[in-house]
Amino acid sequence: MLSRKKKLIEDIQNLLNTYIGVNPTFINPDLLEFMDDVTLISIIDSLLVQKEEAKESDVQWLEKFKKQEN
Repeated sequence: MLSRKKKLIEDIQNLLNTYIGVNPTFINPDLLEFMDDVTLISIIDSLLVQKEEAKESDVQWLEKFKKQEN
């Protein structure tokens, strides 16, 4: 079973790999091993916020595009 820290690191890697058109990211767990759970969760939170902001930006662009078409 994965330790909590290794699971958080895996979650970070998975989030990074959800971006379309970006080469896959592989994180050496040893590089983040020195971070505590709170820091790793903060990284995950930051990535989720970035994804949500990007999604909002895409929706706004799409809405503008739709308005221009009509």
